[in-house]
Amino acid sequence: MSLSPFVIAAVAVVAGTSMASADGEVNLYSSRHYDTDERLYSDFTEATGIKVNRIEGKGDELIARMQAEGANSPADVLITVDTSRLARAKAAGVLQSIDSDVLETRIPANLQDSDNQWFGFSQRARIFFYDKKDVTEPPMDYMSLADPKYKGMVCHRSSSNAYTQTLVASVIENHGEEAATAWAQGVVDNFARDPQGGDTDQIRGVVSGECDIAIANTYYFARAMRIDVSGVTESLDQIGWLFPAQDAEGAHMNLSGAGVAANAPNRENAIAFLEYLSSDQAQQYFSAGNDEFPTVESAELSESVAKLGEFKADKVDLSAVAENIPTAQKILNAVGWK
Repeated sequence: MSLSPFVIAAVAVVAGTSMASADGEVNLYSSRHYDTDERLYSDFTEATGIKVNRIEGKGDELIARMQAEGANSPADVLITVDTSRLARAKAAGVLQSIDSDVLETRIPANLQDSDNQWFGFSQRARIFFYDKKDVTEPPMDYMSLADPKYKGMVCHRSSSNAYTQTLVASVIENHGEEAATAWAQGVVDNFARDPQGGDTDQIRGVVSGECDIAIANTYYFARAMRIDVSGVTESLDQIGWLFPAQDAEGAHMNLSGAGVAANAPNRENAIAFLEYLSSDQAQQYFSAGNDEFPTVESAELSESVAKLGEFKADKVDLSAVAENIPTAQKILNAVGWK
């Protein structure tokens, strides 16, 4: 495969060299709302000469917008959070398959779509947080959350939340649909309250005593260790955390990823941008700027993320997990997960 000047420029960035040989623009539709991502865009432009235009919105809204725009869509790249939304984008036909040796080499196979329509660029582990005073024997794996001894103790987000859907989808992939259904019913039976709020609210529930055990993504807690987060930072000593399933499949990982839009007017620039996101430089920005785990193993962890400790991550194929999303939603509805 011959590389265009745009891709060569991005490869140079990945290799750690400086080459500003391209021009033009790339249009990003992004549901990542983090100010720290600005450094990603400015450095890409500096390295390649490609101007980055960005439209922000919620993931599902951006997918619907791309569908409505059809062949006239200006979108070159869709960036969104969670495997479930990446799967919805693929199912909606708003992404296209691409051929990139750089992405194939740098992004682990389990963190990319089987048809190369999306690739993961940062991760968050979905782990347990618990009240160290009240919980002396926290659950050691996801399946244990359904144990009746934790009745009235567990907080989690709603069934409409992407993190919930993907967690259930991963349980289906690792343990089968029947076991996943029984597990989901057990978790519902153990709820301390009806699902409500975001991930930080689940951790706040531990602090307030409303919950004894909460499930949330690591970057919400790592952020609270780095900067002041009301209702969490002042009570860090009260909160224990645990990476589940370390003797089994490993901790479930949520993904932030991107793909090239189906009707991208600047396709080569879009591929170059994705390849830049896999560079060590960009991967370190993901970790330092938003307390996330890189997907490229050679990238350095930020101090806040490293403080969480080493752990075993679930290496399940997220492309296979994505195919389970409809079944996961069916299970959530069946067991009355609000």
